[in-house]
Amino acid sequence: MTTKLPSSIVEFPTESLEKFAYSIAAEISTQEPNDNNRLGYCLWGWLSERRGSLLQTIHAAGARTKLTDEEILSIISKRLEEKGIKFT
Repeated sequence: MTTKLPSSIVEFPTESLEKFAYSIAAEISTQEPNDNNRLGYCLWGWLSERRGSLLQTIHAAGARTKLTDEEILSIISKRLEEKGIKFT
């Protein structure tokens, strides 16, 4: 019996919306890396479709962290403003 090599991982392009969302999520200290991934995915979804508020998106991600949703919102909104993205 043989085992195949795992598929290679293709990184997002440097200037893509996905890379931006996941890099913001990586700045939030969480209990596990998957918490950052969920937050990044939810943030990317919000940036793509703008459904609901950003605070609702953060809450829906359910990232386990010592920060409150409002503190996470502050960090994310600061990064969005730096990039020139309106979030309200």
